[in-house]
Amino acid sequence: MAVERLLKDEATEEKGDRARMASFVGAMAIADVVKTTLGPKGMDKILQSTGRGRSVTVTNDGATILKSLHIDNPAAKVLVDISKVQDDEVGDGTTSVVVLAGELLREAEKLVNAKIHPMTIIAGYRMAAECARNVLLQKAMDNKQDPEKFTSDLMNIAMTTLSSKILSQDKEHFAKLAVDAVLRLKGSTNLDAIQIIKKAGGSLKDSFLDEGFILDKKIGIGQPKCIENAKILVANTAMDTDKVKIYGARVRVDSMARVAEIEGAEKEKMREKVQKIIAHGINCFVNRQLIYNFPEELFADAGILAIEHADFDGIERLALVTGGEIASTFDNPESVKLGHCKLIEEIMIGEDKLIHFSGVEMGQACTIVLRGASSHVLDEAERSLHDALCVLSQTVNDSRVLLGGGWPEMLMAKEVDELARKTPGKKAHAIEAFSRALQAIPTIIADNAGLDSAELISQLRAEHHKERTNAGIDVISGGVGDMEKLGISESFKVKQAVLLSATEAAEMILRVDEIITCAPRKREDRM
Repeated sequence: MAVERLLKDEATEEKGDRARMASFVGAMAIADVVKTTLGPKGMDKILQSTGRGRSVTVTNDGATILKSLHIDNPAAKVLVDISKVQDDEVGDGTTSVVVLAGELLREAEKLVNAKIHPMTIIAGYRMAAECARNVLLQKAMDNKQDPEKFTSDLMNIAMTTLSSKILSQDKEHFAKLAVDAVLRLKGSTNLDAIQIIKKAGGSLKDSFLDEGFILDKKIGIGQPKCIENAKILVANTAMDTDKVKIYGARVRVDSMARVAEIEGAEKEKMREKVQKIIAHGINCFVNRQLIYNFPEELFADAGILAIEHADFDGIERLALVTGGEIASTFDNPESVKLGHCKLIEEIMIGEDKLIHFSGVEMGQACTIVLRGASSHVLDEAERSLHDALCVLSQTVNDSRVLLGGGWPEMLMAKEVDELARKTPGKKAHAIEAFSRALQAIPTIIADNAGLDSAELISQLRAEHHKERTNAGIDVISGGVGDMEKLGISESFKVKQAVLLSATEAAEMILRVDEIITCAPRKREDRM
């Protein structure tokens, strides 16, 4: 008796080896997409959208590339997700995590073909990951007690992070900007207090860090250009009601005098609102919405600086750094918290005028102004700087540091290899495979730099069998170098996140033995 089909039309299923094959292929293809962006000599990708405007992004940030891809393969989506989480959690290592997961699956595929059960592979990977993490914990250095050494650690981490990005030419300049900005936060990981403004023009070297807050707006006509000891009211309210605003309303009048009365009433209403705002004893009013000419005139007469249309991000951050709250009703002045700053003035950056708030209540606030040749360069510079800021703010909290340049991977690979020799049974094959996957990262870094990876990795392996070595790949000279002398450091937290996320993702994809694609439920035609 033939069994009826279980699934509806248009639904498909793949079982066993075919399903596993589809997962492996998808995940490895994604890893190959971002593989070439890894390391200081990694290349960039151009992402062009097919939507309106055909916007173009030039980037080598793994998470940005993967976010922009529309992917059909379910296993590939898992890798895209881990890179997103890595980006949100620690900010850097988004490419490494995908490449490592891809390599783990590449090795797993060989083992599955050799008839080793996926669960055995997973058990081996688990043991190997635990062993690798313990090595990192032992070898991590912590200079929190010595502020001078810690600052130089932070500088090294920032320069290592930036050396694989567009900012690598001026990495010392930008590393200093990022370290200064993060040290001002005094241990907080809230990056909202660091504002990044992008202004096209000049070169990347002209970027600078400014204490205080810069708002990308102009000061209105006839208003004070400079205010000392400012009391700021940050608001989100409609200041354009000197027109009848009730849409679809009809007002029938019997003469023009009546129209004038209505307009007069509107103006009175507006005047009352402005009086209420002035009653707060402020000398600067920042509104998220428009301010029409009439209220602007009233503010100018009262000697108050009124700034209109400050974007939402702008006023949220302004309220945060000046210590005020966003108000939308003005009936009880005593319950509204005003913001304070020492000086508000107009400054010029390039061709544009901006408003500068200095001496703000929240001492840790600062603004980084990026200059660059075009909007694409600026966008990529912002992404690179954001990565560096994220890593540094995490390192200030968890101050353990590792050397970079493939040093941690080779260390882990060596220890994991030794574990494989001690482990009986089929698990040993999986543990050995894990060690090979770890070595793939320095191999790819060398390949991307156009070096002979086979030669370099064997030299590195030999170096790592000596006691206490700092050997890693020196991409600039094209040989094996001492990472400590070269000042190539990485944050322990980033490396640990890469290791654990990649292992977990590979484990999850390995467990798959069936892929069921369901057709969406059809709408019934309602006549």
